[in-house]
Order: sequence, then C-alpha cells, then structure tokens
Amino acid sequence: MPRQKNVLFIVIDQLRADCIFGDLAKHVQTPNLTALMADAVTFQRHFSVVNPCGPSRASLLTGQYAMNHRSVRNGTPLRHDIPNVATEMRKAGYLPMLFGYTDTSQDPRAFHPDDPALRTYEHPMKGFEEVVEMRFEMSFPWRSHLIKQGYDFDAYQDVYRPVPAKGHAPKINDPALYRAEDSDTAFLTDRFLDIMPAYRETSWFVHLTYIRPHPPLVAPAPYNDMYDPTALPLPARLATPAAEQANHPFFGPTIASKSPAGNVVGFPDLEATDENTQTLRSIYLGLITEVDIHIGRVVRFLKDTGQYDNTLLIVTADHGEMLGDRHCWSKFTVHDAAYHTPLIIRQPDNELRAGATVNVPVETIDITPTILDWVGQAVPNSMDGRSLLPLLAGEMPQDWRSYSFSELDFGEPLAPTVWQQALGTGCADSSLSILREERFTLIEFAAELAPILYDHAGDGEAENVAERPEYQSELARIGRKMLRHRMRNADQTLSLTSITADGPKDVQRHPRRSGRN
Repeated sequence: MPRQKNVLFIVIDQLRADCIFGDLAKHVQTPNLTALMADAVTFQRHFSVVNPCGPSRASLLTGQYAMNHRSVRNGTPLRHDIPNVATEMRKAGYLPMLFGYTDTSQDPRAFHPDDPALRTYEHPMKGFEEVVEMRFEMSFPWRSHLIKQGYDFDAYQDVYRPVPAKGHAPKINDPALYRAEDSDTAFLTDRFLDIMPAYRETSWFVHLTYIRPHPPLVAPAPYNDMYDPTALPLPARLATPAAEQANHPFFGPTIASKSPAGNVVGFPDLEATDENTQTLRSIYLGLITEVDIHIGRVVRFLKDTGQYDNTLLIVTADHGEMLGDRHCWSKFTVHDAAYHTPLIIRQPDNELRAGATVNVPVETIDITPTILDWVGQAVPNSMDGRSLLPLLAGEMPQDWRSYSFSELDFGEPLAPTVWQQALGTGCADSSLSILREERFTLIEFAAELAPILYDHAGDGEAENVAERPEYQSELARIGRKMLRHRMRNADQTLSLTSITADGPKDVQRHPRRSGRN
C-alpha cells in the first residue's frame, strides 16, 4: 500500500516576517512556530510577488506573477482556465479541501450574470472544496456560532468593535466582543479538528487560512493587552510624514491612503500619535500569539494521530503589513515590510535539515510548484515559480535567482484612486515593479515617474538615491535586469507547446530532477 502523503498548507493573513524572525520577534511569543522552525527549514528571504489579498493569493495558488494572471486588484477576475494548486492536486488524486478563503474574483465569462459567485471577490478558487467558509466579509458559520453562544450584535461590523468595561471610556485595546474560545481563529481551528480525524485513512490536501492578524485590530482577552505598547520598538521611519513624502511623489498618496483609524472599528478620529501607533502594534502582536496557539493545536493533532511524519507542512503569509513603518499602514506600498513574509516548510524524511535556514531569495509563486513536485504531479508550464525541494535538501541549483520580484497595481477602473488623482495616472500606467537584490532595491513605474532606488548598505528605505550621480550605473544595471526578468517570465502557458503532424508536443519549463522523494 502506498505511503500516506498529506499536505497541510497554512496561510496567515498579513503577517510580517520580522514578527517570526527579526526585530519584532523579540517582543512576541510564538512558541509553536518557533518549535516548528526547529523541526523544519525556514526561508528568510521570502517575498510576496504582489499585493493586496486577492492578487497575492492568486499568485500564491497559481504560481504565476501578477503580470501573467492579471488579477491585480481585489475584485479583478482571475481567468477561469489558469491551472492552480487545487486543479493540479485533483489530477494527483487529492480532494483539495479549503478551510477558510482564497479571495478569488471569478471570471464572468464562466458564470451566469446572476450567479452569486459574481457578487463577491472572496469566492473560492476553482478546484477547491470549501469545507468551512471563513471569508472575511461573510464568515456566516462563525457568525452563527457567535449567535448560538449568546453574543449580541446588530451588524456584523460590530463584532470587530472593541468593548470597554462598563463605566469606562473606550480604548482601542479593549477586548473583543467574544471570548478567546469563540474567536474566528479558534472557530476555524475547532472546525478543522472536528472534521479531519476520519481523513487519516487516506492522503489528503488541506488549505487552512487564518484571517488574523489582518485588521480590524481587535483581539479577545488576554491577547488584546498581552504586550506593553511602551516596551515595543517604534516603527522604522523618518521624523515626519513630510520627510518620507519628499523621497518620491508616490509616497504622498500612499501615506494618505491608509491611517491608524482604518485599522480599528469605532475610532474614526484616531490620530497617528506614538501612543496610538504602539498600542495598535501591540494588538497586532497579540493576534499573532493567538494564531500561534492554534497552530500548535493543529501540529499536536498531526502528531497525536500519527500523521506528522506523513505530512508536508507549510506555513506562510499572503503579504505583510506596514504597521506604521515609513508612516504607512496596510500593504499598498513598495516597502519590504509589505512583502517580506515568513516561509516555514516541514518536509517528512528531511530530519538532517531540521532547523536549517535558507538565505537566497524565494517567492510566493514557488510554493505551489513545491507542493506539486513533492506529491509527484507535473508542474504546468504556466507556473512561473520553481520547486523548493532542492533548497529544502540543502542543494543550490546553479541557475537559482539572485533577487526577488514584486508588483503593485494602484489604479481602479471604476473610480480613480488617491494615487491616480495625485499622480495623474490612468489604469494602464498605475502600476509598478520592484526588484530586490541583496544590496539594492529598484522600483520602476509604468507611468512617467522617476524610479526609486534604495541602497541597503546605506540608509536603505530612508533615502531614495536614484537621482544621485554615483548610482546611475547601478540604476541602469538593475533596470536591465528587471526588463530581462519580465521578458523571460512572459506567460508560457502554450509557448513551449508545438503543434506537429503527430499532435501537440510539450517541453517542460522546469524539468523535474530524478531521484526526488
């Protein structure tokens, strides 16, 4: 009988890498993720290839850069015929089970105009079996659970409103309406643990997605005030928003687009004081600890049921969060904090690499090819990412990338965004590309805007050096590298297929090495 081969693919929404390994990690308790890293391989230069949620998950699950799948905004359809991890895992005999959400906007060509799938950007991606619906703007099963537990709220938005103690003035770090055992994080984990025991008889694939620590920043006790705001480091930033804005015209609308008030419900006039900023950062860290506790329950389930050593366990995030760095909030920017995410992979039979770290650049588009490679399923030529199995084994392919590449679309076809209004751009040129080397980061715009260049051997993201004469050769060099990268990664869905007298013949884009698994 073939050995059981399970895949558990966990995505934590809006989790910064430095909260798991980095400066903020020193201030947050993540004992379960820390223990997992000691038993896994951790990729410390892992970046999302696009923001925000919908586009990032489109890339994560299709293995494609946004320049190819073009689902570049929340609400922009993803073509119905693009292969993804679920469609390909079905070919390998797996039922792709979804506990949570994929934030997929459906292709209107594949649905009747009245189909509910075309009324939400949070529909499940093609191929997934939605076992538990936990969509951010819906979450009907969780809402029903709260109602059954006796919680009283008029509108769903009120669930995210901090609740002050009777007779006390409201504070942004007041606890949530619900107890910790009834939180969205706890509910999703409970449902996973309720449903999965019977599946131990067969190989399974589960995509488990946690909403937290995505805003609104509200946490149940004790996570709401677990961390002292005054003990946390201040955000990385220049003295004033105006100083950041002086680095490039893009940063004016970027800083204006999101504020601390948008991260918590019920405080529309919340100002960006250090006190408020640090308090919001402390809630964010509390939510991370809450997620960590429940991931610990999931890992314990795998071990208690004898499935831990049969399961490829992946923990990552869709994108990061600025959290006040550079006077920015959310993820609609060019800075590393919005893209740099943790990636932890525990591969069965890889004990010799337990606790290892990988420091070469990897990208979210590499995860789906890795899953397919591990189960022995061919990786479609449409996928731009590459399997990480060689890196997991401690091998370094000679042609591995030396940089990471990301994109951001800041336009909107239905109503001009703050960037379009401030910069005078249209939808076609409201986009940018980011190429990160070890020392330099280059940002190029589709519009007639000057580039941004950061020198991490100097002041890093605090100073745009693109106009300084001594950097012009580097600017040109990295610009050529970005152009070549885009050319080499143009959509290859069919470009390696030839129609012959004997029918279509394919060449595999990234040939699979023999001897794996």
